[in-house]
Amino acid sequence: MRHIILALALFCPAAALAQGTTPAPADADKPAATSQPMVGDKPLVQVGKKSAAKKGEKPAAPDKPQSVAQKLQACQDIDDATKERLICYDEIFKPQPKPKAAPAKGVNDCRFVKEEDERLTCYNGFADKIPRLPR
Repeated sequence: MRHIILALALFCPAAALAQGTTPAPADADKPAATSQPMVGDKPLVQVGKKSAAKKGEKPAAPDKPQSVAQKLQACQDIDDATKERLICYDEIFKPQPKPKAAPAKGVNDCRFVKEEDERLTCYNGFADKIPRLPR
């Protein structure tokens, strides 16, 4: 036990001193601040996308394409009876209003309804019937 405490007492200050020392600059002609981080006198090698490294963001993972049901459920998260929710639905199914639309048998048929409030109600009716999928 004494040996472990003695070893820690010797190595911890030595590690702290080793981290705190900085080498003297070799050339006074070089500017103090460089665009790349340096390790000693060599530039640090960075791996990854340049655009993500420049912005300071982590690289984005490629998104899996969502099914229509998942997109409709995402629209359900927007406040009910709002224009934003209708726009969300209309991005999934582009509206093609008809003067006399037949009653909708599926969610795809809601795009033929001319009146916006009726179209929103139609989309909501079908989206509410979809079982919740894991995200």
